[in-house]
Amino acid sequence: MRIVLLLVFLMSLQVTAQEIRPGAERTEQYLPLLKGKNVGLVINHTSVVKEQHLLDFLLENDVQVKKIFSPEHGFRGNADAGEQVSDQRDSKTGLPIVSLYGDNKKPKPEQIEDLDVLIFDIQDVGVRFYTYISTMHYIMEACAENNKPVVVFDRPNPNGDYIAGPVLKEGFHSFVGMHAIPIVHGLTVGELARMINGEGWLAEGKQCDLTVIPVANYTHKMGYSLPVKPSPNLPNDRSIRLYPSLCFFEATSASIGRGTYFPFQVIGYPDKRFGDFEFTPESIEGMSKNPKQLGEVCYGVDLRTPSCHERFSLSYFLDFYNKFEDKAEFLTRERWFNLLSGTDKVLEAIRAGQTLEMIEASWKPELEAYQSMRKNYLLYPDFD
Repeated sequence: MRIVLLLVFLMSLQVTAQEIRPGAERTEQYLPLLKGKNVGLVINHTSVVKEQHLLDFLLENDVQVKKIFSPEHGFRGNADAGEQVSDQRDSKTGLPIVSLYGDNKKPKPEQIEDLDVLIFDIQDVGVRFYTYISTMHYIMEACAENNKPVVVFDRPNPNGDYIAGPVLKEGFHSFVGMHAIPIVHGLTVGELARMINGEGWLAEGKQCDLTVIPVANYTHKMGYSLPVKPSPNLPNDRSIRLYPSLCFFEATSASIGRGTYFPFQVIGYPDKRFGDFEFTPESIEGMSKNPKQLGEVCYGVDLRTPSCHERFSLSYFLDFYNKFEDKAEFLTRERWFNLLSGTDKVLEAIRAGQTLEMIEASWKPELEAYQSMRKNYLLYPDFD
């Protein structure tokens, strides 16, 4: 009997997953909007309609695509984190590709003057410092300033079932944190676009002409396994769930597995005091060409186990921080840590010796205020 019930449960999960339809698949809602329009696409390798790339799908359906804009990691999604991505042409279609990562993060008026509408369709992971949402902000801002409509093809958020972390404060805005939201914000890109518009976060409080093509049959209570890895070093569900917690190590001398085939799933340092698990970062084309601790045997912990935290937690960072006698040897980029945190209060609390529970409790009032504001922009049933 238990086996039968388990099979029924697993089949129901499979049916639910099949019913989720990202905005790009809801062609009946957006193809009429694009008829006769000159279209610009803000896309990358995650922009798919089932198993077909959105660009190819739209061209097959006689949509007049004129230009492509690409975010961090490039149009094909294989550039390293932070790697300069240049303007180029798509080898298959010959269309121009304008890079929106590097010196040109916001489209210039002349880059969109020949377009009637811009479509944003990129898979996000629901974390404030993941830069695809910063690119979306600048697209919306450029379109608001130049009277161009934006259509967001919404996609599920694989970390959309909770909110966590400190809310970004004034003085800590950057390309890895542009909005007063927590580290794990619990919004799809469509919902966040509505919030950016509604809260007046674009320059001079402008609002863009925004249309969101929503996901069908999605709620924030659902888990979601991405069909395509969103960036080179988030290869699977576990890495995506651990990403909010482990990204803080980018400001340290410790490795989180860049240069291995399991990035954002391990933590290590070239010292046996940090754990029994061993790994050696190497240069891997298409993932990490020059990873931290290149060629060094790192000792630490393997988080590819059922017991590890899959929600945001400072516990991993605090554990390594406390094991280092020389804190400056560990925390090598203090300003970067504060930009990722969105505040300098987290580091102040850590240095003051506050416990994990004390630090997390300090975020509760601002998370409650954010949650109240967040509800105004939801398109899908919430997790609570």
